[in-house]
Amino acid sequence: MHLVNRTFAELRIGDTAEIRRLITPDDLYSFAAVSGNFNPMHLPDHDGDGDGRADNVAPGMFLASLFSAVLGTRLPGPGTLYRHQTLTFHDRAHAGDEVICRVEVTDKTADGSVTLSTRLHRIGDDALLLDGAAVVTAPQRKFERNDIEVPGLIVERHRHFDALIDRARALPAIPTAVVCPDDENALGGALRAAEESIITPILIGRADAIRATAAAMGETLEGIEIVDIAGDAEAAAEACRLVHAGRAAAVMKGHLHTDDLLRPMLDKATGLRIGRRLTHVFVMDVPGRPEPVFVTDAAINIAPDLETKMDIVQNAIDLATGIGIEARVGVLSAVETVNPAIQSSIDAALLSKMAERGQITGGAVDGPLAMDNAVDIGAARTKGLRGNVAGRANILVVPGIDAGNMLAKQLSFISHAEGAGLVLGAKVPVILNSRSDSAASRLASCAIAALHDAHRAAEAKR
Repeated sequence: MHLVNRTFAELRIGDTAEIRRLITPDDLYSFAAVSGNFNPMHLPDHDGDGDGRADNVAPGMFLASLFSAVLGTRLPGPGTLYRHQTLTFHDRAHAGDEVICRVEVTDKTADGSVTLSTRLHRIGDDALLLDGAAVVTAPQRKFERNDIEVPGLIVERHRHFDALIDRARALPAIPTAVVCPDDENALGGALRAAEESIITPILIGRADAIRATAAAMGETLEGIEIVDIAGDAEAAAEACRLVHAGRAAAVMKGHLHTDDLLRPMLDKATGLRIGRRLTHVFVMDVPGRPEPVFVTDAAINIAPDLETKMDIVQNAIDLATGIGIEARVGVLSAVETVNPAIQSSIDAALLSKMAERGQITGGAVDGPLAMDNAVDIGAARTKGLRGNVAGRANILVVPGIDAGNMLAKQLSFISHAEGAGLVLGAKVPVILNSRSDSAASRLASCAIAALHDAHRAAEAKR
């Protein structure tokens, strides 16, 4: 971060500075942890006033602390020390609101003190939330540095997954064909989901190898059905047969290549296709984000054409809707304007228009969007982008598998996200995990499959 101050001698009456801030649920958790204020009115997903709705009210003193941020980093900047602050609270802010904090120099005195007016408004309706006046000791020496760093703060990991898993536990366990679970990761994920009553596993593969893996883990397979079949392709084909027989409502990848798992599902006579392309969706629980982030397609379709992208978008919308999330689709490109030389920008614009005309249903679609203005409200508004998606996209449709794979892994290994993986477009959800996935990721994948299946069953009865 680049910081530069204005010394007492440089300050003039009327000087101003401001910062913008999107208030997130993690801000509420962080402030509660630092301040010790655990008032449920100020905690995400808690009902503090008993009206049956989560309040998500930003604490007043959290809002006031934004004055300190402007004073300490912008005006006067580094070296500033507080003497006095008055505060009047006019309205409330909530998680999800964006606010703007402004200060203005109104007085200087010979002892080095400076008085500034302080005002905080909500962006959108320009409501005044908080105002007052600050008296500070202004810095006497010039300060300018580019290397100010603060360690990243991870407030809570996989809280979105925890909520989805809790919801899935309340459903009947979904019978799931687990293909070739003959290594510890694959078998362990299935057994963990069974312990949580999310799935009822049917283990398909070499029975001796599956039992040997369980013994090495110290697990018992008592009461769990094992279908003894040698060969990965044969095991995947058996999973398809179990689905057609009504015995399995989901398929789960074990210790085999993804191509071997999916190939029998594409067979026109005995496969599981239902008219759409099979597409993959990562559901990412990213620390600091107010809801899960969907990334698609990052695993199956290498360079999708427009027709395939239609299925990619529709499958992702259906999945988001199926787990109770409003679908806001940002179709990504390198730019946020249509450029005839960039095919992804053309495809994005066409997909947006298709959704507008009802060819894609169930969610809002906007594009082309660059990554920054897809997920950051400030970046979207800087570019003049409006609407319900820009800056708030929770489904990110990538141009191709390279971009999708890089994005998903960046979220996992740099942003510390957990990722659940599902294949859509088949008769049943296909749970697709990689060998490196954590137990939380595997469990969340099963939970999402169960929630999606329950939603589809409910829709079919209507």
